[in-house]
Amino acid sequence: MPKKKRDPKTVALAKAIVEEYQPESVEEMQSALKDVFGPLFEQLLQGEMEHHLGYSTHSREEKEDDNRRNGYGNKTVRTSYGEVPIDVPRDRSGTFEPQLIPKRQKDVSAIENKVLAMYARGMSQRDIAKTIEDIYGFQISHEMISNITDTVLPELETWQSRPLSKCYAFLFVDCMYVTIRDGYEAKGYAVYTILGYTLQGDKEILGLWLNESESKNRWMQIFDELKARGVEDVFFLSMDGVSGLEEGAKAIFPTVVVQRCIVHLVRNSLRYVPSKDYKAFTASLKKLYGAPSLKACQRQLETFRQQWSQY
Repeated sequence: MPKKKRDPKTVALAKAIVEEYQPESVEEMQSALKDVFGPLFEQLLQGEMEHHLGYSTHSREEKEDDNRRNGYGNKTVRTSYGEVPIDVPRDRSGTFEPQLIPKRQKDVSAIENKVLAMYARGMSQRDIAKTIEDIYGFQISHEMISNITDTVLPELETWQSRPLSKCYAFLFVDCMYVTIRDGYEAKGYAVYTILGYTLQGDKEILGLWLNESESKNRWMQIFDELKARGVEDVFFLSMDGVSGLEEGAKAIFPTVVVQRCIVHLVRNSLRYVPSKDYKAFTASLKKLYGAPSLKACQRQLETFRQQWSQY
């Protein structure tokens, strides 16, 4: 069966998006991840409130006392990815004391990666419960952990299975490492994140996946999942030499163009120059890969070659 040809105008648009937004930066990934925090922080706090009141949001059972929910208060928390506004639930009696983010505390950078890890495909319900226990520490009961887990799971499942756009001009794959404590044992997780740019230039996190194995079949499963959620075509994909990723991506999206991540290529190239030249060297490289045209890039390559010929 012959490959379906793409509309030349659509291809040109995709290239324009890549050139305009230069989405091969880790900063772009971090900016998009920031939007993921809010809903999960809010669900964790909802779980705390349900445990505090002794009943779930839609429960029709007879209540033990007159204390009820009383709307929300606004709060902005700080992560290493930027500031995130959240709604904090309140109760009528004013006795609710959030433990995840205590009153007057705003910095949540110490727990942010553990919160993100819960979004990853491959995390079992037990893994999520253990992550919640690790986030809160030993000051909460198993019953409270269970309440919070039950509150959080629907949010995670909805986010993981939400429909995606039909076409992405660019996908960027990055990896973060998270350590979750299970009792006295610490378990390390490698979590892969996929950032996508639509043909309208909008960016979104498509999903997070636990790195169970770096193989073609594993990546085929991931990209097949994206296809099942509505993705029909991907133009460009940037990654850092992850084993099996290129083969897995092309098995599902045969026409995708796979390239190495500029950020990681620059970092790798720094091994060949002394540290005193890092700043000047990276500035020269940026002029090279940021050139507006092929001819400009070729001219800049010659300049770069002459400037750094000693290495």
